[in-house]
Amino acid sequence: MDEVMSGWAKRVAEAELGDGLPRRWAHSQGVAARAAEVGRILGNDADLLMAAAVLHDVGYARRLAVTGFHPLDGARFLRDEHGTDERLVRLVANHSFALLEAEERGLREELATEFPLLEEPLLVDALVYCDMTTTPDGGQTTAAERVAEIVDRYGADGVVGRFIRRAAPEIFAAVERVEAALAAQPR
Repeated sequence: MDEVMSGWAKRVAEAELGDGLPRRWAHSQGVAARAAEVGRILGNDADLLMAAAVLHDVGYARRLAVTGFHPLDGARFLRDEHGTDERLVRLVANHSFALLEAEERGLREELATEFPLLEEPLLVDALVYCDMTTTPDGGQTTAAERVAEIVDRYGADGVVGRFIRRAAPEIFAAVERVEAALAAQPR
């Protein structure tokens, strides 16, 4: 994967989110900006992280929202309409502990079978870090503030609220692992 992929990914994400969901597009751009900062810990996978970061929420686009579960809808779109790299599709499908939300929605088996989780812990953690330290408007935040914001926005008892509360310990652990990797890597 090279920088051509992240450029393509940005164009696709902007086409799907830019006009119809400008706040979601701002968030995606902020997540990509975080990916540019942390990509140094991933070596050759830095551009893959950038592409996944900008595309992670593409499944929110109205025309793509088939199941209403954006990781699954986005991954299917990337696979079916674009023939996208399998690793990128699997990152989008499983971003930020999506399997836990899929379980809340009765879609866990479908997601896990169709798009198995990548066995690349640092890459998966890096995408969690980028997503969970970026506000809905694309600014930087802490993972704790982001989780609290999601609970406030969706309600503690809704599907997303239940999911994010269950996922919070894993989110915080992933963020800590990335922060440790960043601290260990010379700038």
